Amino acid sequence: MSARRAVVTGIGVVAPGGIGAKAFWKLLTEGRTATRAITHFDASGYRSRIGAECDFDPAAAGLTPEEIHRMDRCSQFAVVAAREALADSGAETDDLAPHRIGVSVGSAVGSTTTLEQEYVQVSGGGQQWVVDAGNPHPHLYRALVPSALGAEVAWTAGAQGPVRVVSTGCTSGLDSVAQGAQFIEDGTADLVVAGATDAPISPITVACFDAIKATSANNDDPEHASRPFDRDRDGFVLGEGAAVLILEEAESARRRGARIYCEVAGYAQRGNAFHMTGLRPDGVELAEAVRVALDRAQLPPDAVDYVNAHGSGTRQNDRHETAAFKTSLGDHARRVPVSSIKSMIGHSLGAIGALELVACALAIEMNTVPPTANLHHPDPELDLDYVPLTAREQVTDTVLSVGSGFGGFQTAMVLTAPRPAVRDA
Repeated sequence: MSARRAVVTGIGVVAPGGIGAKAFWKLLTEGRTATRAITHFDASGYRSRIGAECDFDPAAAGLTPEEIHRMDRCSQFAVVAAREALADSGAETDDLAPHRIGVSVGSAVGSTTTLEQEYVQVSGGGQQWVVDAGNPHPHLYRALVPSALGAEVAWTAGAQGPVRVVSTGCTSGLDSVAQGAQFIEDGTADLVVAGATDAPISPITVACFDAIKATSANNDDPEHASRPFDRDRDGFVLGEGAAVLILEEAESARRRGARIYCEVAGYAQRGNAFHMTGLRPDGVELAEAVRVALDRAQLPPDAVDYVNAHGSGTRQNDRHETAAFKTSLGDHARRVPVSSIKSMIGHSLGAIGALELVACALAIEMNTVPPTANLHHPDPELDLDYVPLTAREQVTDTVLSVGSGFGGFQTAMVLTAPRPAVRDA
């Protein structure tokens, strides 16, 4: 184990239901949902016509006209969340050596929105085989290359240290924070801006999930369409958003008197080498990721106070991870509360893991477990404590957060309350 430890000293959020960490936490603890009929485009011809959209005004969020013109919506989300997180941390980046500041940002589908819009523009709505090469947006190249997302966040933070863009589907948010923690532990950086973003509510993305019937078709009741662990669940609700966490080396943060939310105590990634969209029902690879993350944190399974589930609301996922929790946590799986915030903010693909980590950090600080909304009819096959409908106040010192992504990616991360030497700072 490295003597260097990564702690979270700042958080920033752009999420459905509210911009900023305070609005995000209020929505979650009140058990309100932000899912609704899609307004970004005319979705009348689609199987799933619902989403969890962000009410986001880039100008009101502080972006300049040039930044708005240059950046895709997902990059705008990331920059706004990064600015909030940096301000929340109180870190004076001007006082740090730029090469000691790093960035690790994740996204599943990147600038899909801009790419699709521009293709429609240059192809006459898809009617022209030979496109108008003189007509594209001048910054279209930035939408093509994922590295542009990392560059935008690095410019925001003045980071000249390591910069990484992580794209591992729906585990991207967890994996990007794990990469950032590794930068801290390895001594590569002293402060890392880590998180993830996605803005996938666009015709092509909705059509992709329609094709495999992964999303909910409960179009008549969008507010209650995202129903993880419920008997009547019929798929996830597509969302959007971003979350950024400021990671610092623990003793350095203590010396400067930083407010510390939690410590990144352990993490692990595994793959199932099984199927592009399918999951093994026994959840053995996710269970192994949980086991290794706990070992890395030097904690037994019964130390976990709360599990933030992937909880997508698909039948195979909810069965898969319930089995994984029983395998990895043993008898403790039946005692520990488990919930899914996707029930309230939908599934924002690569961004959701980072949003869930912010929820975990706040659960530790506020000693409150967010609920699983819309869980009115528990599935008899799923027999754990899924915290239905109402948030629960309890001491929450150790949180396990897990993610599962198409391609068979599985990630587990353990966050803990600050150790005494840090808490007393």
